[in-house]
Amino acid sequence: MINLQDKNCCPTVTQINEYIGNPIFTQFCSEIKDTYECKEKVEYSSCSWEKGWNIKFKKAGKTLCTVYPRENYFTVLIVIGIKEKTLVEAILPECTVELSDIYHQTKEGNGQRWLMIDLEDKEDMYNDVLRLIEIRRNC
Repeated sequence: MINLQDKNCCPTVTQINEYIGNPIFTQFCSEIKDTYECKEKVEYSSCSWEKGWNIKFKKAGKTLCTVYPRENYFTVLIVIGIKEKTLVEAILPECTVELSDIYHQTKEGNGQRWLMIDLEDKEDMYNDVLRLIEIRRNC
């Protein structure tokens, strides 16, 4: 078993996949890589908010999302900035109540909202996350 807090031992994506133990993780990663023609990068965050190993998906120098491994699920961080705000707020009525709640309950700071969204199945929230990433990519 991997230790996501051990800064000296970088896990592989395969090890992270085994740690999460949910096939949705593999599908999510494949979908992001295929859609945006990007690669995942395993990075260690020393941030006090979420210390440990995570996976970033970047395209053209911009982080599309960051994935935080959990047992049986994963959390996706999507930063909604000034450029994305209007487009995201326009689609919120079409999104799940849960996503709308996350958006409205996340405080805005420096013109950004850092949305932490848990994914454990491929239902509506999964599709909402993909829509947010699409907006992020296109802004």
